[in-house]
Amino acid sequence: MRTIDKRIEPHIKLAAVLVRRAPTLTLAFDARCKSRLAATLDNGEEVALLLPRGTVLRDGDVLVAQDGALVRVVAAAEAVLHVRAPDRITLTRAAYHLGNRHTPVEIGDDDLKLEFDPVLADMLKRLGATVEQVSMPFQPETGAYGGGHRHGHDETFAEDYAIAQQVFDEHHGHDHPHDHTHGDDHEHNHCGHAHHHHAHR
Repeated sequence: MRTIDKRIEPHIKLAAVLVRRAPTLTLAFDARCKSRLAATLDNGEEVALLLPRGTVLRDGDVLVAQDGALVRVVAAAEAVLHVRAPDRITLTRAAYHLGNRHTPVEIGDDDLKLEFDPVLADMLKRLGATVEQVSMPFQPETGAYGGGHRHGHDETFAEDYAIAQQVFDEHHGHDHPHDHTHGDDHEHNHCGHAHHHHAHR
């Protein structure tokens, strides 16, 4: 089994023909967050990813195996919530509440995308957003998903916040138990996945 242990930095330009000819590795977002992973190339070859900790792969990244061979990363289509809103303020509020739950989000000019979650879909609809489940590649913002906390003071913000809290309470209740067992993969997953069920008050 070949080992893939390097990613070529995006600013390093490779000959297009080399990249085109490289075998591909199609991975969903969760898998692209792991620095240690047994995977299968799209040509059927089994490989082992041993990348530096903290590596988050994106669509189009080029990896290098220990024997010098190149592999191109492809973001797999997966179940995604596509979020739109009638105005900027509604979309901004939607983004705020998702960030408040440390939810990885892909931010577009006039839309948001996040991993499928029926609880979050319900919350977003109550906030006035339009939510559609689609199948497409998911490439959220990477980096620190910090713990956003409530700092708003206007009545509209308080109303939005109450809606968000009500949705989570209905689905999970205040005493809902949470399983925090992550297994061996936990230390190698760096995408800042939310414990969606924790609402900050």
